[in-house]
Amino acid sequence: MKEQEPWHGQDAFWELFGPVLFNPQRQASAAAEVEKIEKLLQIEEHAKILDLCCGNGRHSLELSERGFDVTGVDRTAAYIERARVEAERRGLDVVFVVEDMRECCAPNSFDIVMNLFGSFGYFEDPEDDRRVVENMYASLRPGGRFLIETMGKEILSRDFQTRDWDEQGGLLILSEKTVGQNWGRIETRWIVIRGTERIEHRVSVRSYSAVELSSLLAACGFPVVQVFGSLDGTEYDQAAQRLVVVGRK
Repeated sequence: MKEQEPWHGQDAFWELFGPVLFNPQRQASAAAEVEKIEKLLQIEEHAKILDLCCGNGRHSLELSERGFDVTGVDRTAAYIERARVEAERRGLDVVFVVEDMRECCAPNSFDIVMNLFGSFGYFEDPEDDRRVVENMYASLRPGGRFLIETMGKEILSRDFQTRDWDEQGGLLILSEKTVGQNWGRIETRWIVIRGTERIEHRVSVRSYSAVELSSLLAACGFPVVQVFGSLDGTEYDQAAQRLVVVGRK
């Protein structure tokens, strides 16, 4: 009997949650988020940028609109196809690639690498996370910056809710979260009701504290690592909104 793919390798999961992950509000927020990233990283004109785990390309397209040379990578072919169609519609020259983030490596090719929207910590083996960071370090040119934006362990523990529900795009979405591995992983049971159909997925994501994630970047070669509490560059303190870690090569 063939072993089932882990949750992050299942196209059915990403297809089901696509309308939720990229709802109209999130699509509309891309421009403001890119503006903050541009300011935070002080991105140079015509910089070459890698959007790792780009999804449907909402940030990649916005960066291209601003004149940057952009490559978007995601493992979900359907997302990449939608990004390509939108780039063509808008007359933008963005390279979109279907690839597992663990395999993505282009030595000395980029000025900026971004990994946004909690797209880190998917894998069961922590060495896979390390491999991603090492590959991104190798992919950067000297002086290049690697930005990871996710939900830090401190924020997760502060705002933790065992059960939650939402309704979007004709889907009723129920979630039940549990803490595993001494706050090392968050396990989520998703139940989606679509008409008379009931669909269930289980997701497990490694959670990192600011110290853990910044230490990982340092251990993978980044000599300068900064931590922020939002894309606005605020302090990572008790009021932090997100965990933003920036490593400079």
